[in-house]
Amino acid sequence: MADLANGYLISVVVSTYNREDALDAVLRSLSRQTDRQFEMVVADDGSDAATARVIEGWSHMPVALKHVRHEHRGFRLAEIRNRAILASAGSYCIFLDGDCLVQSDFVAAHRRLAEPGCFVTGNRVQLSQKLSCRILSERLEAETWRVGHWAAERIRGDVNRFLPLVRLPLGRLRKRVGRRWRGAQGCNMAFFRADLERVDGFDAAFTGWGREDSDIFVRLIRSGVRRKDGRHATTVLHLWHPQSDRSQLAGNQAKLDLLLRGQRVRASQGLSALSEA
Repeated sequence: MADLANGYLISVVVSTYNREDALDAVLRSLSRQTDRQFEMVVADDGSDAATARVIEGWSHMPVALKHVRHEHRGFRLAEIRNRAILASAGSYCIFLDGDCLVQSDFVAAHRRLAEPGCFVTGNRVQLSQKLSCRILSERLEAETWRVGHWAAERIRGDVNRFLPLVRLPLGRLRKRVGRRWRGAQGCNMAFFRADLERVDGFDAAFTGWGREDSDIFVRLIRSGVRRKDGRHATTVLHLWHPQSDRSQLAGNQAKLDLLLRGQRVRASQGLSALSEA
């Protein structure tokens, strides 16, 4: 494992769509990282000009910041993530939702957990609408708050839990979920680039909210890559947002069900579809 600790470049892919206040806070939290051997790639699913202005405002960052955008034609998270992968330079990719704040050791913790033959899924603490609005409107640096502060927010009912923010080593327990794709959360996950290329990345056949993350977890596990648990190491702070439009969920579930009935490993509309376009 020593070779994995010696400064290989990590690409942090931040997905966003017209949530510039949250994106600004996320980029601020990433600017605080103790591990500086990473780049940021904003995967923009067709936002308006305000998002580009936020990204430009962080151009002074001490790490590379790239903006990858396609035209807005509905929710196309899988496709914009693939575009970000193609634009990235890292050998390891962390995927983070654009409304998830991270603490200063987030990249460092993911680097420590990185292991050949594994992908990592982290978890989140969900913030209330009230607290989220305060953080964004008052520009509160919630990523710097200590566990005791979050315990007080839990007592007030403004977070769903705080114990995931307690750091625990867990050791071999992290691999107990090796072949389990259910329960993994796509807002905070990490993969070796070579493994993403092996399964041809995310499947852009999934449009609209839902199941695109389950799809890639299933295909990776089927290809021989095992899931590793990032809880109590990489937990993120998830800002409140209204529930996404789920009108296409049934269709996406049908695509996932079809995948589960077969043995397919590669995406039906993956990285190669963009490379050949």
